[in-house]
Amino acid sequence: MFFQLTLLNRRQHLSQRKPTPSELQFLQEAMSADYRDGNIRLREGEYQYDLAKAIASFQLELCFPDVKEIITRFYGNEKADDIQFVRKVQTILKKMEKNDIVKILPKKKPWELQRYALSSFRFRDSDKNLVVLATDEQLKKTRELVTSAPDQLGASTRLRNRIYVLVLVLVVLYATIIWDFMQSVVNPLVVIPVFSIAVILSMILGKMLSRQ
Repeated sequence: MFFQLTLLNRRQHLSQRKPTPSELQFLQEAMSADYRDGNIRLREGEYQYDLAKAIASFQLELCFPDVKEIITRFYGNEKADDIQFVRKVQTILKKMEKNDIVKILPKKKPWELQRYALSSFRFRDSDKNLVVLATDEQLKKTRELVTSAPDQLGASTRLRNRIYVLVLVLVVLYATIIWDFMQSVVNPLVVIPVFSIAVILSMILGKMLSRQ
């Protein structure tokens, strides 16, 4: 019963996680990518293939899983709690990253596990076998999900533009403060309000960067 509840909690946590604009953009690139050459074997029944297939199933749902979520989906909850097995899978995933099969996504929080994504849904492995991890119908449905999602890519662009403007304003404000301090007489009517505004804008910039 405990293991079933743990698995349910993991699935609920994953379903609540929304893809970021950069993740959506990466997903679109993976869906449109042609066959990628990999210097490892992707034979059905072997670990590399199983892991790639599991990651593909997540991405088709607009999800980007960590190593435990990948293991849970393909090998079960008991294996996801096996530390030695998790480390083994992480080693394989690292090898797959070096061969451009998967991409390790940056952590949102330092204590989180690393998350993974496929660089493409089609590969040519070391044996020159063509490996397709998603059908055209599956990719079509995923594109529909991306299209029906909120305009996160547009929102990301707008946020980035605001950050650039804010940085420019802060540069001007701090330059004004430095210029005033370089004068023979410091004018507090300039320094105090300008410094106060710069501090407030710096806090706003910090919040914007945390959302990026």
